[in-house]
Amino acid sequence: MSHEMTATDMDFASGMAAFEAKHFARAMQLLSPFAEQGDAQARHLVAIMYQNGLGVARSDIAAYTWMKAAAEQGYGLAQHGLGFMYLEGECVARDAAQAAEWFRKAADQGLQGSMTTLAMMYEQGNGVEQDPEAARRLYRLAGFDEMG
Repeated sequence: MSHEMTATDMDFASGMAAFEAKHFARAMQLLSPFAEQGDAQARHLVAIMYQNGLGVARSDIAAYTWMKAAAEQGYGLAQHGLGFMYLEGECVARDAAQAAEWFRKAADQGLQGSMTTLAMMYEQGNGVEQDPEAARRLYRLAGFDEMG
């Protein structure tokens, strides 16, 4: 395994850099092929760009499709993003139970934001059976001592 970056690696790195620099049209151009080839991180970023109309025409269907693809690959940030889509009814019909499922998957990977969102859902009985004990456990896991 050589340590020289291939042209492909360069394109991915350039795509990431373009995204970070908010050069979204360039990011979309560079990252789309990686999304097509199944790269979960690229799929997640492409989903965000479609969701917010960054460098591309806003598309709920494309945003949802790419976010779900990345989430199903086990990419935590995409699982969290998909959870929010379901929770807010953004890009997809609102479904709190589905949201909880995806937040749970992301929380299992240690995503703090997913833990706290899921904790709130347990606290409120939103999409899940109300369970103050589960809420407390998740808040503690996320690093919070008290509910609320």
